[in-house]
Amino acid sequence: MARVTRTLPALAAGPVEMPFAIVSWSEDFAHDTAWNEHSHPFHELLWNERGASTAVVGARVWTVTPTLGLWMPAGTLHSGLAVAGTWCRANFFGFGTMTSISPTPVGVEITPLLRLLLERLADTELSSHSRAVTEAMVLDVLTPSSRELLLHVPASDLLRPIADALRENPGDPRTLTDWASHLGVSARTITRAFNAETGTSFARWVAAVRAQHAVALLARGWEVEAVAEEVGYRSASAFGAAFRRTTGLTPGAFRAR
Repeated sequence: MARVTRTLPALAAGPVEMPFAIVSWSEDFAHDTAWNEHSHPFHELLWNERGASTAVVGARVWTVTPTLGLWMPAGTLHSGLAVAGTWCRANFFGFGTMTSISPTPVGVEITPLLRLLLERLADTELSSHSRAVTEAMVLDVLTPSSRELLLHVPASDLLRPIADALRENPGDPRTLTDWASHLGVSARTITRAFNAETGTSFARWVAAVRAQHAVALLARGWEVEAVAEEVGYRSASAFGAAFRRTTGLTPGAFRAR
């Protein structure tokens, strides 16, 4: 299936005329759709009603799902991709209407309450009073999450072969010892490099790669058992437990959405 590419400008953070303090946007994508590196003058909360999308800021890659959103501060350069079948949602926060919940991109848990409030703001016929109350409630409950589907992509000559191979094939079974032997270094050297470049261990980094890839495959309609095998788990139950720890949903529930 062909990928559609959209081009948006890079705009600095600042005031811009908006009909409401928080503006809603949504689109259901029939094709894989990519966005070039761009930025908005307003803050942005990205989330999905269905499916999976990614946002890239430098060497950091976030996956956005129905339960894990992403706060993108105004003026932050980012690119993105939504896989076919994804129903993307976003809310734009007028610059100056609030203090950013974070000066840098950060994951946001889309709780049932937050979802209801955001869906209410999508009603353009909402009265001025009801909109003001709902917007105030959104700002009150909108906080960074301790969970996020975030991958720091290493760029050093030592780790790039590992990163490229695993992102191309998350089911690659090679262990830390295998990679050390392949690259002619010690396992300890790779461990130190991963901690220094990504802030996490080799094992946790591999788990993040697999989780992001699994989300994309499930969004495309793959069966749970096939996804588990594709991303390197020996059983669907082991995959399901890991997936739920990361996303807050079982693979079956995510696929159904």
